[in-house]
Amino acid sequence: MSAPNSSVALEILERLVAYETVSDRSNLDCVAYIEDYLRSHGVEAKKIFNEDRTKANILASIGPASRPGVVLSGHTDVVPADHQVWTSSPWALRRQDGRLYGRGTVDMKGFVATVLATVPEMVNAELTAPIHIALSYDEELGQRGVPSLIKALCEQVAPPKAVIVGEATAMKPVFGHKGNLSFFTNVKGRSYHSSRMDIGVSAVHVACRLVSWLDERMKANRDAQTENGFTPGYTTLHCGKISGGHASNIIADECSFVTEIRSIPQEDPKAYEAEYSAFIEREILPEIQAIAPDSGVTLVRRAMVPGLRPDPGGAAELLVRDITGYSGPPLCVTYGTEGGQFQQAGWSSIVCGPGDIAQAHQADEYLEESEFERCLEFMQTLVGRHK
Repeated sequence: MSAPNSSVALEILERLVAYETVSDRSNLDCVAYIEDYLRSHGVEAKKIFNEDRTKANILASIGPASRPGVVLSGHTDVVPADHQVWTSSPWALRRQDGRLYGRGTVDMKGFVATVLATVPEMVNAELTAPIHIALSYDEELGQRGVPSLIKALCEQVAPPKAVIVGEATAMKPVFGHKGNLSFFTNVKGRSYHSSRMDIGVSAVHVACRLVSWLDERMKANRDAQTENGFTPGYTTLHCGKISGGHASNIIADECSFVTEIRSIPQEDPKAYEAEYSAFIEREILPEIQAIAPDSGVTLVRRAMVPGLRPDPGGAAELLVRDITGYSGPPLCVTYGTEGGQFQQAGWSSIVCGPGDIAQAHQADEYLEESEFERCLEFMQTLVGRHK
């Protein structure tokens, strides 16, 4: 690697990967390391804890916080690796054949390492506009941490002119992504011997009708789609996991499945949820409660990730196009990021970071060293724009 600060960045990435910041564990050891590193360069960071103080966001500002600046957004948590077969330890950075292997190298500790490696240059540059480092917890669990991080930014700094979310895009600017609304559908029926379907309510049968509704609604979207830059170019409705029943000859008294709505940014996923609820109220409940008054269907929210709307000519787009030299058409992706939440706060937002998203969450996750180097160069150019 030849980019300035590359050896420092590699050392930081090695440290970050070694912290097993899986979402069901605390990230405080990793946060303490980042906090100490920033303090060693004269930068004070603020920790924003979750309710039980087992996890924390970290926020640091370099430069005049009273002026509009740029937010560099990342997350410290990673998905589990214990259910996968790795060639080497997921928690030990391995360099091989121009690749950096380890859990989180792409998603998204590689980006975080390049940001931190550039901190000394930020400090010495006497920035005329601030650069804010905003690292969240629980991004992988429905983006639970970032709302309090955004709240802290609103309270402590001038409204940012641009937010760059460093998820993997091969260092190409991504201007839009779909939203994701996810919830449990829980069906309560009435159990009886399967020979008496007339006096029982099968929760499994009801669930199947509801899954079929999701499929038919998605087909209607597919048939009505227009060109919008997304693949597929319509809102999708999906059931990825279902569980219910006890035996083949017993009418199931319960069934539960996960509903997921991935919406194009022009549409509100909650509108689909309302339409789904209306179908349940209109078509399902009267029928099953006529047999078993205590039967029913309940929806329990899991996560709500807003989409990122393309913002042609926005400050974030202009800045990232300028730094990367990208002059092509707007790029859109189907996976979600925290960019939609920053945009909802009223800030121009874009996604741009090192690596291939196809490597995220995979066994032997890796980041190309060339991508890591390009991101370092991006950070140095960004600092130069703010002197």
